[in-house]
Amino acid sequence: MRFLSLSALLFASTAPAAAVAQEIADTIYSGGPILTIEDALPTAEAVAVKDGRILAVGTNADMVAHSGDSTKVFDLDGRAMLPGFVDSHGHVVLGGLQAMSANLLAPPDGEVTDVASLQDSLRNWLEANADRVARVGVIIGFGYDNAQLAELRHPTRDELDAVSTEYPIIIVHQSGHLGVANSKALELVGYTAETENPPGGVIRRDANGDPDGVLEEYAFFGALVPMLSGLGEAGMLAFARAGTELWASYGYTTAQEGRSSPEIVAALHELDKAGELTIDVVAYPDVIEARDYIGDVHSKSYDGHVRVGGAKLTIDGSPQGFTALRDRPYFDPVGDYPAGYLGYSAITMEQTTNAIDWAYANGVQILTHSNGEGASDMLIAAIAAAQKKHGDREIRPVLIHGQFLREDQVDTMQALGVFPSLFPMHTFYWGDWHRDHTVGPVNADNISPTGWVRTRGMMFGSHHDAPVAFPDSMRILDATVTRRTRSGDILGPDQRVDVMTALKAMTIWPAWQHFEENDKGSIAPGKRADFVILSDDPTKIDPETLDTLKVMVTIKDDEVVYEATTGTKKGQLRTPSTRLGHTALHLLQAGIGSSDG
Repeated sequence: MRFLSLSALLFASTAPAAAVAQEIADTIYSGGPILTIEDALPTAEAVAVKDGRILAVGTNADMVAHSGDSTKVFDLDGRAMLPGFVDSHGHVVLGGLQAMSANLLAPPDGEVTDVASLQDSLRNWLEANADRVARVGVIIGFGYDNAQLAELRHPTRDELDAVSTEYPIIIVHQSGHLGVANSKALELVGYTAETENPPGGVIRRDANGDPDGVLEEYAFFGALVPMLSGLGEAGMLAFARAGTELWASYGYTTAQEGRSSPEIVAALHELDKAGELTIDVVAYPDVIEARDYIGDVHSKSYDGHVRVGGAKLTIDGSPQGFTALRDRPYFDPVGDYPAGYLGYSAITMEQTTNAIDWAYANGVQILTHSNGEGASDMLIAAIAAAQKKHGDREIRPVLIHGQFLREDQVDTMQALGVFPSLFPMHTFYWGDWHRDHTVGPVNADNISPTGWVRTRGMMFGSHHDAPVAFPDSMRILDATVTRRTRSGDILGPDQRVDVMTALKAMTIWPAWQHFEENDKGSIAPGKRADFVILSDDPTKIDPETLDTLKVMVTIKDDEVVYEATTGTKKGQLRTPSTRLGHTALHLLQAGIGSSDG
């Protein structure tokens, strides 16, 4: 970064002869376009900051009254400054797990295109990490996607056995809701031909009735838990450290741990007390597993950089993995599915109603994962019943994902005051798959229906759900504006929004989602000095090039926490190899955060 002299900043400005005494800024930011995300003053020349808070926003001349001998001037050098990004939904602690796993992603994020290349990636990783594997006793791979494999199917137990029969192997689907285990891993968890499917999960089987290695939802989570149980507290701290560094490298100054646990929250607090947590994290422990804990500790105030913001509920699974609960059959599911297959819910209607009722009764914000139309019907019914019983408690309930929403459901959610945190990155990663297999060409145009939401004047959040998708803020921005698929198709032209709307969905609207709109999400006096500096002004470039923008600097409370020109964190973490998704709950069950791990 460059700091200028005050005279360089104010060369064309003259202080008033009788200026009223003003607070002197610690830092003045100037020298490039500043997008405030404030409708009343959308752009500015300069911003003054003191004690981590914004003093003034305006012209260079306006800053004269706030400049003193000790004031530093941060030169934007022509680059664009925006408010720091607020994570509408992600899993920041689990986002650090890629350091311990093999990268099984398809291009452009990896090199896996078929089963053979997946096997090669696992073998190469095993060779490069032989000491780590011997110590931990397990091989983990992340990010494979059957939709991107030439075979258009999941790998099998036998194909993983070809990599190793000595070590248990478990690989995680990019959705985070499915995975594949080799014979050693299946033996370790005790899955046999006699094992019944767990509630909310499926053990796929071969012609003889034996597990073929592919595991869905709670069957998968039940296998993953033993694989990770040896990592212990040190492993959880490593995840938290790497995850928050990764989020900061993409301009996030507030991250979310969107299906958390008491152990994960404890690791975040420990990291914060050690001075290693440089951005804020809002955690939402699972309401089924940690209800009493949430009731005791949820708060709108931070303890350092950490707070428990409320609860998380998960109703169904993965739309691209055919485990989301629909209200109609999947269009052309790839695999051995019965006629009229709708997917399934992970929990019962009774559990859903009970969890939502508890949240309203106790004034606890609740975030609910609901992908299929059937799951969203369950959520809507539960919220309507809770509001009828308890009234509107101003808890700002949040829908997470809502990939297959019907338009009437959007109307109902607006009436109920549900905030939609949508996932437009799906249009890039799985848009072609949705068009051809999950919902078909007509309904695929309406996945992540940001257009429907804005037509009704609703706010929304755009999220990455990392590590399900990499927390690349510019990929989010690009997908929300262009909705281009991997093949270049535009999925739902009427659902596209303009660049400023997409930026609001990454800043001020998710700040509102988190009850933090008075502190974050825009550049205005009194708010925190949380900023991101981009390589160019996203409102001035060709929208088709938004994904080429780079995060150059991330600033939290007037302190640089990431800088691309001198830092190496982003370069170290840029190669994505994690798509764990919704497994924080199951790490809790594994006791990863415990001292005896």
